Amino acid sequence: MLLGVYSLLLSLMMETLEEAELCFPSLNNSCRKPGRSQLEDVIVFTLLSSISVTTVVLNLLVIISISHFRQLHTTTNLLLLSLAVADFLVGFPQMLFLIFQTSGCWILGDIACTMYYFCGFLAVSVSVGCMVLISIDRYVAICDPLLYPTKVTMKRVQFSIYLCWIFSALHASWILRDLLKQPGRYSSCYGDCLVIINFAEGLVDLIATFFAPFLIITVLYMRVFVVAVSQARAMRSHVTSVTQQHPTVTAQKSEIKAAKTLGILVVVFLLCSCPYYCFTVAAESNSFDSSSGIVETWLVYFNFCLNPVIYAFCYPWFRKSVKLIVTLQILKPDSREANIL
Repeated sequence: MLLGVYSLLLSLMMETLEEAELCFPSLNNSCRKPGRSQLEDVIVFTLLSSISVTTVVLNLLVIISISHFRQLHTTTNLLLLSLAVADFLVGFPQMLFLIFQTSGCWILGDIACTMYYFCGFLAVSVSVGCMVLISIDRYVAICDPLLYPTKVTMKRVQFSIYLCWIFSALHASWILRDLLKQPGRYSSCYGDCLVIINFAEGLVDLIATFFAPFLIITVLYMRVFVVAVSQARAMRSHVTSVTQQHPTVTAQKSEIKAAKTLGILVVVFLLCSCPYYCFTVAAESNSFDSSSGIVETWLVYFNFCLNPVIYAFCYPWFRKSVKLIVTLQILKPDSREANIL
C-alpha cells in the first residue's frame, strides 16, 4: 500500500518536473527549456539586451546626425546613412527577437519567427552591399579624384542604395521562400524558431554576401592603399611647393583619412563575419553542433554595434553632432546649418 502511494507521488513529481521544463506546459507538443540556471538566463539576457540597446541608440544618433545637418549631406555620408539604417534594423527589432531565441523558448509565434529571419538576411545583405559601395566610393575618390564629382553624384548614389535594398530584399525572399509561404514549417514543437537552408541556398548566400564582396573589397582597397601611399610620399616631399601650386592636393589628405576610416570599418566587418560564414560552410559537413551557431550569429550582429563606435573615434563631426543632439541644440532654429566639420 505504502509502496503504491510512493510510486504515485514519484510519478506526479516527475510529471510536474517535466512540465516545469516545458516552454508551454499546457501544450502537449511544447519544446523543452534549455538546462540553464536562472542566474545564467539573467546574465545572458542582460548582456544581449545591453548590446541591443547600444546598437539602437548609437545608430539612431548616426541617422539623426547625417539626416539633420546639411554639411553632412555628402555622397559618402549617404552610404553611411544607409549602413546605419541597416544596423538600426538589426538592433531593433532584430536583436530583440534574437534575445527570445537565445532564452530557449520562442514565444512570439511563427509569423514573428519568419520576420526575424527575413530581417536578419535583409540587414546583413544591405550592410555587405553598403560596404561594397563604400569601397567603390573610396576607390574613385582616391584613384580618380578629378573626375570624382562627376562620376559619383548624389542621384547615382541614391540609385545605387535603392538597388542595394531591392536586391537584398529579393535575396532574403529567395533564401526564405519556403518559410515565407508556410511560417513555422521547420518547427518540430511549440516554442521553436527554426529555418533550414539547403546546400544550394547556403552556397548562393555564401557567395553573394561574403566571397564575392570580400573579393571586390580586397581588390579595391589594395589599389586604394597603393595610390594613397604614393600620394602620401608626394605630399611629404613637396609639402610647401605642391600645396601652393595645387590646392587640391591638400584635399587628398582628408580623402585618404576617410579611406582609412572606412577601411577599418570594412576590416571589422570581415573579422566579425568570418566565423559565421566558416560555421555555415562547416555545418554542411556536420563539423559543428547546430546550437553553436548562436555565438557566430551574435558576433555578426555585434559588428553593427561597433560601426558607430568607429565613427566616434575616427570622425570629429560625429562627436560634435552627438553633443548637439544630446544637449537638444538641434531643436533651435537654423540648427541644420551648424558648422560641425
